[in-house]
Amino acid sequence: MRQFAPDVRTASCYWGGELGARLGAGGLSVPYTGGRSRGGPDGEIGTAEAIGTADGPADGTELWADLYRDPLAELAAAAGSGAGSASGPGGSAELPLGAALPAERPRALLCALDGHVGDIARGAGLPAPYLAAAVTELAASAVLSGAGAAVPDEEELARLLARALVAVALAALLDADAPVVPDGAARDAAVAALAARMGARPEGSERGLGAALARPVLRIASHQVVRRRRALTEAAHPAAADVMLYLAHGEPLRRRLREAVEELEPPVVVIGHSLGGIIALDALIASPSPRVALLVTVGSQAPFLYESGALPGLVHPEPLPEHLPDWLNVYDRRDLLGYVGAPLFPGRVTDVEVDNRQPFPAAHSAYWTNPAVYRAIAARLP
Repeated sequence: MRQFAPDVRTASCYWGGELGARLGAGGLSVPYTGGRSRGGPDGEIGTAEAIGTADGPADGTELWADLYRDPLAELAAAAGSGAGSASGPGGSAELPLGAALPAERPRALLCALDGHVGDIARGAGLPAPYLAAAVTELAASAVLSGAGAAVPDEEELARLLARALVAVALAALLDADAPVVPDGAARDAAVAALAARMGARPEGSERGLGAALARPVLRIASHQVVRRRRALTEAAHPAAADVMLYLAHGEPLRRRLREAVEELEPPVVVIGHSLGGIIALDALIASPSPRVALLVTVGSQAPFLYESGALPGLVHPEPLPEHLPDWLNVYDRRDLLGYVGAPLFPGRVTDVEVDNRQPFPAAHSAYWTNPAVYRAIAARLP
């Protein structure tokens, strides 16, 4: 925020530690049946289905949605198909004198990242430990041998490895329910930097993504979703449970926000992400606060709850109270948890659409590395 509004002082209102939802019995209500797939069981690709060519957005969002489900699926598909090998599937080709064996080529490329992972991660806004762990995980994967034999082009192999590394790291972030996930631009910057360090020319990155999009898109079968129910539940909790807890017992959270506002010098701008936006809107509807000059909701379900009759402080079709301050609502169309308010409250809400260039659910946490979000907020500051 300092980049766009250097004179603004920021303060947090963290309620999750004390007031957030918890699984009181450690998750005994969930029929856990398995965890995340890493290229399928025993390195095979049997848990995924190829169902035609990619027809998603040109920026590769569909490809990344599949990679977040199974980060090694693209490498496993290349290894399983043998496409691009020097002499076709099952064939053999004479290696140049001194060339690395096909099975060792991917690991040799990964070795080029030694000492550079931290800088690449920080440059893309990705936590360095997650990317370092991804390198270790990928280097130990059995799928590398087949991929090295099936993809003779060194640059294409480097791009496959780079996408897999970033997918492993971001999938781990999503499983950890991280509050901030890099947006599409930051993600692609990490891929380009990794691929370049492994020898791929920067100007070839678009060709590499185009080749990936031309291949069959991997779709995770429904039985795999059941097998991953533990990971999916843990990724959704505490967020889903927090919403239910708030709707049932919301006053302690609204009170916490009001107390935080009272400690600040006016004018105050309240910014709430997701459930934070619901709490902020509800608190300002219930209790006028002359200190607050602007309400900002980001990726929030508040308009949807109002229209559904589930917002505690205001029931559709009641209008917004006059004391509510200006309301800026930021959303991304790919964020399935972000809704618009202007059609419900004409003249009282300004909706601003941004593009985080991430599939859902990553799109829901990727607002905070997107400069467009900060520009929209800075433009409305009192």
